[in-house]
Amino acid sequence: MSKPFASSADLRDKTEKLEMLADGVYALTAEGDPNVGAVEGEDFLIAFEARATPVMARQWLDRLREHTDKPVKYLVLSHYHAVRVLGAAAFDAEVIIAHEQTRQLIAERGMQDWQSERARMPRLFTGEQSIPGLTWPDVTFSDRLTIDLGGDRGEAVLQFCGRGHTAGDLVLWLPKPRVLFAGDLVESQAALYTGDAFHTDWSTTTLDRVSAFGAEALVGGRGAVARTAPAVAAAIAQTRDFLLVMRATVGEVHAAGGAVTEAFNATHQALAPRYGQWPIFEHCLPFNVRRLWDELDGLDWPRVWTAELDRQVWDELQG
Repeated sequence: MSKPFASSADLRDKTEKLEMLADGVYALTAEGDPNVGAVEGEDFLIAFEARATPVMARQWLDRLREHTDKPVKYLVLSHYHAVRVLGAAAFDAEVIIAHEQTRQLIAERGMQDWQSERARMPRLFTGEQSIPGLTWPDVTFSDRLTIDLGGDRGEAVLQFCGRGHTAGDLVLWLPKPRVLFAGDLVESQAALYTGDAFHTDWSTTTLDRVSAFGAEALVGGRGAVARTAPAVAAAIAQTRDFLLVMRATVGEVHAAGGAVTEAFNATHQALAPRYGQWPIFEHCLPFNVRRLWDELDGLDWPRVWTAELDRQVWDELQG
């Protein structure tokens, strides 16, 4: 029997957990659903990630408003994927910030990604009619941008660490409490999605730069918050291991002149004992292997995922 497509059968509501990681530093996790966060400045908020729809984003803001009524001045988008950006209208932010490559990816494939992700994860698109259109950043940067939080709160640093989950991932670093919002560059007890990734860069120099912050708490894109330095190191190590196992396994089949279906089956066998029960593992793996196979074929820039291509790859590898 074929498996349900991606996360189309995942219709169970997830239990959300709001955590305070330091004074005025918040994270909302939800059993493997996309994480979001917020940081208080002296008289404003920085929101990190926007969720897939304004309706879903307002549910997060309602939780946040139990702790602070400061206005959202900055909305930071870690990367371009629809589930991270299309809820932006709910925040009424003065400034939406993203990496310059994120703007390019929205222009190049924003609509296709919206349609793709809606079909893959319909539950996350509750209230889709509230989306006014594609989300566009007001400010972009290439390397580093800092925001003064005011008072004695220090600064928030937005940093590009290199190509990874996408071409334009950024992280939010709070040096004073040593908290890092890593977006989907790091997952903690959740499987990786690498369908738009640069596997070699991500598993080497990019994660090296993420590790170099020396964070004592880390909010990944999905999964639990890592609350100690050893837990942060473990989350980064798990992310790197997942990538390295994929690279070695798919690379071996590719070098031997095998087929992508062989690579998928071998990779599933290699990863499932450790990661198979983690959120979105089965959902992601066909797209992960297809992207890595493309890289090994010499396709540096990721193909544009459409709803039709999603189904084709799923039927070929996971159906």
